[in-house]
Amino acid sequence: MITLSALGSFALIVGLLTLTPGLDTALILRTAAVGHRRRAWGVVAGIQTGTLVWGVLSSLGITALLTASHLAYTALRWAGAAYLVWMGCRILIPALRRRGGAESGSADAPEDAPETGGFRAGWRRGLVTNLLNPKMGAFYVAVLPQFIPAGAPHVATGTLLACVHIVFATVWAAVLIAFARALRTTLQKASARRVLDRVTGTVIAAFGVRLALGD
Repeated sequence: MITLSALGSFALIVGLLTLTPGLDTALILRTAAVGHRRRAWGVVAGIQTGTLVWGVLSSLGITALLTASHLAYTALRWAGAAYLVWMGCRILIPALRRRGGAESGSADAPEDAPETGGFRAGWRRGLVTNLLNPKMGAFYVAVLPQFIPAGAPHVATGTLLACVHIVFATVWAAVLIAFARALRTTLQKASARRVLDRVTGTVIAAFGVRLALGD
């Protein structure tokens, strides 16, 4: 059985990982800031579903095969990179096309079209984003086995550890959504929305490029 000391050490590692700004932070903040609260929680649920999948697969040793297979890892890396660049450009390009004079509320309508859908659409986006990130698999392969004691049931213990990660990430996501909602009035102004979308789209696309380059 896993000890409280090992559980605490794992919680510290995933806690620091959760607090580090990254793709998940950008995706959650942007979705919540533009007013899609249910969709934002869908994104959170999708990301954490992906985390649970990675945890279970790592416990079964399947992700070790992924990282050991150069071809499989490369294919997943390129698929993830292409998806992130596509998603980033989908946010960024409409924001760049909008002119400074387009300050009316109607200016946001074309951009909101691709964002239709509620919780389920957000869940799909969060899940796909997480599962197409091979670095999540690599992280779990490198870290998870170190905290599973010899003789302990691998799947049950690995799932427990993944759930610890999920709890930390969900609490932090709630803070991010509350922050974004508090600033929603400001962030939904046309000028602020353009800046938000340009920054978010650039960050997401940059993550895709970085993943493609293998950094």
